[in-house]
Amino acid sequence: MINFGALGIGVLLMNNGPESSWYATLNKASWTPPGWFFGMAWITIMSCFSIYMTYLIHAKSTLFIWLLFFMQFILNTSWNYIFFNRHMVLLGLLVIVLLTVLVGYFLVHFRNLMKQKTWLISPYFIWLVVASSLNAYAYLNN
Repeated sequence: MINFGALGIGVLLMNNGPESSWYATLNKASWTPPGWFFGMAWITIMSCFSIYMTYLIHAKSTLFIWLLFFMQFILNTSWNYIFFNRHMVLLGLLVIVLLTVLVGYFLVHFRNLMKQKTWLISPYFIWLVVASSLNAYAYLNN
């Protein structure tokens, strides 16, 4: 449930960003998905990540894992505020790249422990790679 709280906080922090005139006038990448896709993608991603974290914490609940999780939470929610609310595209890029590296760390570091359950975090990582490319495009072309 904490992951879905992050989605809610992120929506509040973005201040209607995807529908703002600022975002509408951005030069966006040709591979930018339609607006409806984002909600569907994030619900799927957070569902899979919630299941993944439940299994991971059940298998090995350490302070380190909880710290990684909360770092992920902070980076995930803060990106919305930085990018959509403050329009700080370069800082947003830095945050989303750090988040991608962190989720990649979960993917690689815990793969032996999680085995096939590692697939549950893959949608999150894949989406962050795409989202990072979208953010980078916005930075380089605006």
